[in-house]
Amino acid sequence: MFHLVKENIHLNEQAPNKTEAIKQIAAALTNAGYVEEGYVNGMLEREEQAATYLGIGIAIPHGTTKTRHLVKKTGVQVFCFPEGVVWGDDGEKAYLAIGIAASSDEHLELLRQLTHVLGADGVEERIKNIQSADDAIAILTGKESSQDSQISINHDCVLLDITADSLATLQALNASRLKQQNAVNASFIANVLDNKPNYLGSGVWLNDSKEGNLKNAIAISRTVSDLSQDGNPVKLLITMSATDDSVCEIIANIATLTFNQKLDQLLSANIDTLNHLLVAGGEGVACDNTQAESTVSQNQATTTETSGETLTRDFIVPNENGLHTRPSSVLVKLVKEFNSKVTVANLDGKGEAVSATSLMKIVALGAKKGSRLRFTAVGDDAQQALDAIGQAIESGLGEGV
Repeated sequence: MFHLVKENIHLNEQAPNKTEAIKQIAAALTNAGYVEEGYVNGMLEREEQAATYLGIGIAIPHGTTKTRHLVKKTGVQVFCFPEGVVWGDDGEKAYLAIGIAASSDEHLELLRQLTHVLGADGVEERIKNIQSADDAIAILTGKESSQDSQISINHDCVLLDITADSLATLQALNASRLKQQNAVNASFIANVLDNKPNYLGSGVWLNDSKEGNLKNAIAISRTVSDLSQDGNPVKLLITMSATDDSVCEIIANIATLTFNQKLDQLLSANIDTLNHLLVAGGEGVACDNTQAESTVSQNQATTTETSGETLTRDFIVPNENGLHTRPSSVLVKLVKEFNSKVTVANLDGKGEAVSATSLMKIVALGAKKGSRLRFTAVGDDAQQALDAIGQAIESGLGEGV
């Protein structure tokens, strides 16, 4: 386990580029007694192999397998760069760099610890404004995000049995209510209004945005009007704002309702029952993960033939070193090319589903060679997304296997 203390935090640091930043971090690891001289060479080599930039302003520079023998003990040094250092392949800046000394794959454990903390939209701004070691530790340990990570259906975000003239009207109503709850910003609203929601069945639609999520929240609009979109009935729209993996449980509950052909329960439910069905996975809904996975597996062929919009498929990792940063970044970029919401779980790990568009969360799965990954795609191009993912994994995600 990695434990942060104030002595590990370096505030208000500056570096002209990531090479110099890595040298500074390596020197700190050496001075703290975590590594021997020369470990810096492994950190620089690792960066040449694949950028250790995770997104949202965070990088995790660490050594290679060749320099593990130089590690004296496991530890980290955290550098805060208020002005940022260009780190990502596309010119993204890192404002927080966590230098890791590890003699094995302990950096994956660190990522698992940080997954639920640093996956939140808006965390980059908090990182830029770190003023003290206490601020850094609070952010990295999640003390600031525990309240926002809870997800429930707020009464102010639900409109039931209203009249409406189109699906677009429901989109605008949901986005507006999420904005009133300070759950989203203007970019979220623009994104959800510009993109058609995904049809799930029984008149139920779902949409979200990759941008502008400020905290976890759900808005629901249900209409009594006789509406249709692309030949499908429009009865209810669910719009989600999500800043961490809490949304995966909601997606799982919605998927279970879909697989069990019980989406129509949402069309007559009151607010409490909606919370029961969508958030808690209530009575009549197979909310047990094992049961849900079994249902997906048994009904996959049927789902493909009927709607093709909620699909699950398993793939085996062929990469010799598993899903480290480089192949994971290839996977994330691929998934972002599709409209469907895609999650992935390591069936040989904890089995928890995470967003397949988060590099940090993919790496944190700790998938090794031979690990079984379960991908679930919800959307109008789910089939294409899973086909592309399967082909990419089979070819090694840019690593030739």
